[in-house]
Amino acid sequence: MKRFVAGLAILMCLASVFAGGGKEKASGKQVLDVIISQYGNYTKEWWTEFEANFEAANPAIDLNIEIVSWNDIYSVVTTRISTGEQPDILNISGFADYVADDLLMPAEEYTSAAVKAQIIPSFWNSNEMDGTVWALPILASCRALFYNVDLLNAAGITSAPKTWDDVLAACEAIRATHGSSVTPWALDISTDEGQAAFSYYSWNFGGGYVDAAGNWKLDSAENVQAVEYIKKLIDSGYVNAGPYTDTRYPLQDGFSAGTVAMMIGPMNMVSADSTVNYGVADIPGKGVGLGVCDQLMVFKDAKAADQAARTAAISKFFDAFYECETYSDYMVFEGFLPATLDGSDYLAKNAEKHSVGGSTKTGDSEYFATFCAVLPTCQFYPMQKAEWMDVRNGVIDVEQKVGQGLISAKDALSALQAQVTK
Repeated sequence: MKRFVAGLAILMCLASVFAGGGKEKASGKQVLDVIISQYGNYTKEWWTEFEANFEAANPAIDLNIEIVSWNDIYSVVTTRISTGEQPDILNISGFADYVADDLLMPAEEYTSAAVKAQIIPSFWNSNEMDGTVWALPILASCRALFYNVDLLNAAGITSAPKTWDDVLAACEAIRATHGSSVTPWALDISTDEGQAAFSYYSWNFGGGYVDAAGNWKLDSAENVQAVEYIKKLIDSGYVNAGPYTDTRYPLQDGFSAGTVAMMIGPMNMVSADSTVNYGVADIPGKGVGLGVCDQLMVFKDAKAADQAARTAAISKFFDAFYECETYSDYMVFEGFLPATLDGSDYLAKNAEKHSVGGSTKTGDSEYFATFCAVLPTCQFYPMQKAEWMDVRNGVIDVEQKVGQGLISAKDALSALQAQVTK
């Protein structure tokens, strides 16, 4: 009996070898293993239907889609890579380490011209590293200016502030009208997400993290002006009492409750049960929003029996996923924004045709029209650069020390620039 089992095991191993590394079945189908991050309780439900529809339309491709929770996905992928069993396609946030280890295919190799033409250019470019785009944006989120219409109107303000001087004037009028019961402007420069605040102000004063060549330029005159403005807001008393420790979450709650008049925040920051009459506008200054997106990336597979067939199958996967109505359906289902031009246009008029996952609710075209309009202006954290975490923590430290009057904005940013580029 033992001899029979051993012989059977040998035959199975030989069959695996001659089957082409396990990625192509004996039936001749091209197998694609896909790992998708779990965005909600019903993510698996949507992707199960997508898999069935895709295989029906592409009978020569066997699609194996696995849904993994965000709590586990990084450890799962690391383990798969260590054993040489990485998926063909992965949905995760961040790809720089995989690029450094030479594990990924460039996006241009599997992205059709039709798909590339529809991806919002800033989102396509956000996945560039060393001159090559390595991933596609699976979905989008953005940050914009939220304002309480009723609080502003009561203070004689009929529209959202467009300049930073407008912000100060609006804060003064709100404080004069509502007293200390209302915070005119919410500010989070905490260690939780102070880098977001630096982005809002630096980009919209005309500065930012890097120069036109992609080199760190943290000590620019525009960045100095932006950090000085943050200090001016704090010194004025127009912001929340604890900007150094207040995270955006209680501030968002305050906005939803009607005790915060203006705040820069994410598209889903107002609670579902809020009765606040609010508007959304571009961030003052240059009107640049902060974009956030997770990625879809493709791993190399040196063992693939037919590289051309594998790449063609991967291209078909992306063509099917980014098809306008299919992709738009997933955005409504999961509650995110499309990173595509046609999806943005479509959902601004047709969101009600699609359902929110696990509910009887449908999408809201006005909501998508409002936030999709912000997407083309979005810029992104330079997460692909090796020094990003040092810069992230560094700009928060700059904001906090300057805000407390411990150092000038110019000296603090010059020191950070020297530290990062030494």
